[in-house]
Amino acid sequence: MDFFDLVASRESIRSYDPQRPLTQEVLVQLLEAGRLAPSAANRQPWQFIVVSSEAKLAEIRTAYTRPWFADAPHVLVIVGNKEQSWKRSDGYDSIETDLAIATVHLILAAESLGVGTCWIGNFDYDVVRSILELNDNEVVFALIPLGYPKAGFEKKDVKVRKAFDEVVKFI
Repeated sequence: MDFFDLVASRESIRSYDPQRPLTQEVLVQLLEAGRLAPSAANRQPWQFIVVSSEAKLAEIRTAYTRPWFADAPHVLVIVGNKEQSWKRSDGYDSIETDLAIATVHLILAAESLGVGTCWIGNFDYDVVRSILELNDNEVVFALIPLGYPKAGFEKKDVKVRKAFDEVVKFI
């Protein structure tokens, strides 16, 4: 798929087929896209945790209780290590930027493979940290359900976005 078509077609999916888990090959392909993402000073301060076991999925689902989320056969947890991220002299920490870049790589790779995703930032942070037994220097950045859309799911024809002139300025 052409990159610009890929970007135009990607949307957040909230309808997953719980009976169609991803193969290991597909998971590795999209995780590889995240692994290859650029980061400040090439620190790569991330870890990608794929939750697929029914027991752990049941736990993770308590952190975000929307009914559609429970149908995703996998949940990808994007975790960053604050000790590994690059810091600028004025105190800026690149962790969120680095994790966002890696997350975008992952979700675009998923789209190219026909895998649905939805970037979730509104979850119970402390619950996820506890379930994953994270260290103090590790932060949970996002939950990304992974799965194939349910049969009959249709993507929107048009994305609702601000007009080009509202977001672009040539000077």
